[in-house]
Amino acid sequence: MSPRPFVKNLTFQSHDLGKEVTIMLAWSPNVDGLYEDVFPIVWKVSKFGKSGPYRATATYTAQLAFSRAQVESGKVISAATSVNINNSEKTILTEANDVYHFSTPQAGTSGILQAQNHTGSIQEIAVGFVNKGDFMPTPVLYFSDVGDGSRVTAKFTPVLRAYITSDYQETSILRGQVDTPAIWSQDLTGLAQNTTWNLSRDANTGRYTITHA
Repeated sequence: MSPRPFVKNLTFQSHDLGKEVTIMLAWSPNVDGLYEDVFPIVWKVSKFGKSGPYRATATYTAQLAFSRAQVESGKVISAATSVNINNSEKTILTEANDVYHFSTPQAGTSGILQAQNHTGSIQEIAVGFVNKGDFMPTPVLYFSDVGDGSRVTAKFTPVLRAYITSDYQETSILRGQVDTPAIWSQDLTGLAQNTTWNLSRDANTGRYTITHA
């Protein structure tokens, strides 16, 4: 039996920030071919107001999944089908009568996830995670133009970054580096199950920081 996947509940809060601002949360994958044929996906976009209290919450569950992604206007809009998968497992995507199916995961290469495309055509595949109660995964990484007979491999560490930017929408595919530096970065593996983070702004410099509450 595999251990139960860990859950991380994050709360971001502000009070009398002094200026309305938008926070974007996106994953920071360490994978080969980044921004060439594999792309991070925006997770959360939240607005925090100028005055008074604001908060935003996000939950990550370490149950990973492959999905056949459907993309529209630069965003992953849904998954046609998916399969839960664990590290060191592999699955095969096939197609019959316009129905796509991932095989039951089998033991694969240690430390990585693998999905093979045996559909006979080019596919779009995403890696994501599945929160309790969700049927379909939340996408994290997008693999474009996966040819028939080829495979995608991922070694996913849940490193999350926060940016001050209003240029992106949730589930948008990041085709290149975010054009503003991250103000916060955390490997969620090392966090407690529930953490709270304070967003603040230095009135003198205009700089934003996120610190553990």
